[in-house]
This record gives sequence, C-alpha cells and structure tokens, in this order.
Amino acid sequence: MAEKKPLRKPFSLHLNEEAFDFGGLTGADFAPATNQEKENFIQDRPATSYWKDAWRRMRKNTVAMVALVILVCIVLFAFVGPVVVPYGYDEFNSGAENLHPWHYSLEDQLAIEAAMVTPEQAVEQAKAEAEAEGRTLTPIQIAQIRAKAKAAGDRETVIQELGIKYKPFGYSRAELERKAAGENVFPHIFGTDGFGRDIMVRVMMGARVSMLVGICAALLVLCIGALYGSISGYCGGMVDAVMQRIVEVIQSVPEVLVILLMSTVLRASLNDYVSTHTGAFASLLNVLGANIIAMFIAFGLLYWVTMSRIIRGQILQLKQQEYVTAARALGAKQGRIIKRHLLPNCVGQIVTTTFLQIPSAIFLESFLSFLGVGVDTPMTSLGSMCSDALGGMYTYPERLLIPAALLSVTILCLNLVGDGLRDALDPKLKK
Repeated sequence: MAEKKPLRKPFSLHLNEEAFDFGGLTGADFAPATNQEKENFIQDRPATSYWKDAWRRMRKNTVAMVALVILVCIVLFAFVGPVVVPYGYDEFNSGAENLHPWHYSLEDQLAIEAAMVTPEQAVEQAKAEAEAEGRTLTPIQIAQIRAKAKAAGDRETVIQELGIKYKPFGYSRAELERKAAGENVFPHIFGTDGFGRDIMVRVMMGARVSMLVGICAALLVLCIGALYGSISGYCGGMVDAVMQRIVEVIQSVPEVLVILLMSTVLRASLNDYVSTHTGAFASLLNVLGANIIAMFIAFGLLYWVTMSRIIRGQILQLKQQEYVTAARALGAKQGRIIKRHLLPNCVGQIVTTTFLQIPSAIFLESFLSFLGVGVDTPMTSLGSMCSDALGGMYTYPERLLIPAALLSVTILCLNLVGDGLRDALDPKLKK
C-alpha cells in the first residue's frame, strides 16, 4: 500500500503539492496564455441594441409571431383589398341583390330551371298525354299528379337529382351572362346585401375604419397619458396628489355617456359647417360624422388615464436612480430630464400600453356602431354590419358571421401581439 503523504509541509502552512494528483498535468500546463491564444479564445461579437434584443426575444414567442402574421394579413386585406376589388363600399349593383357567397354557374341555373316542373305544368302535360291516348283523367289522378309534381319539383330535390354542386363566388344573372360571353367579371366572394352592395368590400372598409379608429385613439392616449404621467411622477408631492385626484375623477366618468352627449351637441354644428364650407377638411368631417368625432374627443379626454398611471409608477422608480441625480447636479432642467432620461427608460411600458389600447378602442367603436351611434351611413364598420345583419340572421347568416369573426380575430391577435411585446420589451424577463 502506497504511503499517504501529508497535505501540508512540516512546520508550514503551505500545501504539499506532492500529496495531490493533478491527472498528469505539469507546470507547463499552468503557464500564462500567449497573445495568440487569447485572440483565439476571446471572440468579438457585434453589439446588440435594445430593439434588436427585443426582436430576438419576440421571435421566440411562437404565439405572438403567428398572431403578428395574421394581423399583417388583416391589415393588407383592409387597406389593399379595396384597391383590388372593383366595387365600392357604397355602390349599388342592380340585379345583384341578396347573393350568397356560393352560387351556381349560368349553365347550372339554366339546367335547374329546365328540370323544374310546376304542378300545373305537370297536370297539363298529363292531360295532353291522356287525350292522345283517348282517355280522361279523373280528379283523383289529377290530384295525385299535382302532389307528385310538387314533391319532385322542389329546387333542392332537382339540384340533388342533377348532381349540381355549388361553385365558389357569387354572380348575378347579368354578370353570369357577361362571364359566359368571355368578359372579365369580378365575383362577389362574400355575396351581396339587399341593396346589391358587395359584402367583401364593405368588410374591408369596416376593418379599415375600426383599425384607423384604434390607431388614432392609441396615439392620443400615448401623447396625453405619457406627458401627464411623467409630470405627475417626477414632480411628486402636492402636484402629484392633485393630478392623481383629477385622474380619479376622470376615471369615474362613463365614456359611452360622454360620447353620446358630445355626439348630440356636435351634430348640429357639424352639419352647419359642412353645409356652409367646401374643401378637403369639410369633406373629411362629412365622411367621419359627428359620432366618430365625438369618439375621438372622448378618447382624448378619458382614455389616457391608464397610460398616465403606468408611466407615473415607472417615473417614481426611475427618478431615484443615480443618473437622474447626476443630471440634476449638472444643472439639467426638469423637462430635459423627463425627455432625455426618464421617458426613454419607460419605452417598453409605453409601447406595450399603447399597443394594448388599440383593441380596446376597436371594441368600443364596434360596440357603439352596433348600437347605431358609431359611423354614419354610407360609411360602414364591422359593428354596424353586424347590426344590419341581425334582421336576416337565419336566411343570410354569413352577413353576421363574416364581420363578427374578423372583428374577433383582429382583437385576439392584437392582444396576443401586445402580450408578446410586453414580454420582449421588459428587460426583467430577459433570459
């Protein structure tokens, strides 16, 4: 048995190197690294900015990225689609009223009409055959022939017997004839309403109106809420107390009531202005209507309180940091400290809160349009289309399902992307 050597040298505090097994390592293995070895070991990587790092984390969120792709498709559908489709959202197409999204071709329609025999036609045909054979039909036989013709002459029964299937895209009779003649006719993919207006174009315009309202409302919330919250949080003390009591009062006011009251007050003045003035601004006011203008004013008056509270909380934490103290010691003014040092460090919360305000504004606009106090005719929105479709919900369910589904998917995708932005822009969640 090998002799076990002591861990320390006699009469010394130093370790005895001979007592340890270094696995075949020698003193040369512990020599300092050369410059060449240092250069090969340390690799210089390009610097990553805050936004690049946030985008890298955002791409790892599969749900948020799928929602973002769907949202981009909806935006293209709303803003590029009306340019491609040749119909207008307020254009009446005579002869194309109440078309379903799926229709028959011209040849199929002619075959169905030829195969369909009314009970009276069946009776006349049977009487002619009986006279040719020299006999007379009894009332019972006539009733039986009429009943059989009525049962066999049903449209759905004829379609099933002929084996005809629906063709995608709806056309009116005139459009089918022009299509059969070789003309290029754009189909009504989602069908038409009772006035012959193309539903797909109206859905596009409705999605465009809803998204524009949501984006404009979010920008108003951003400007007012960020400024108000930063001033309240930085000043503190009595100023902060007074400003927060104002926020609490504003938060207690119902926004729907404000929108209805302001719409009633503005309608007469707006109509007088539009009737007495000409130009692009008067045309814009006429298209928007009093309800949408009142909605924007309500957004600017009421909807910014949530943003201001979030920014105030962040400013209260950041104003105690050393770089703020250093800027104050160097003589920087309060406005410069807020603009250059505090708000840039709240950019994650600002972007996330602003983005999450868009679905809230879209939902409010659609809700008010559904009640009839949103956009004015002939302009349309997803909420007003759902309201108009209630009367024919069982006959034409697609008129209700299509705008409702698009509205639901849009709000869902906006919320999912907002959650993804919150996770990506928050440095505390960095892995």
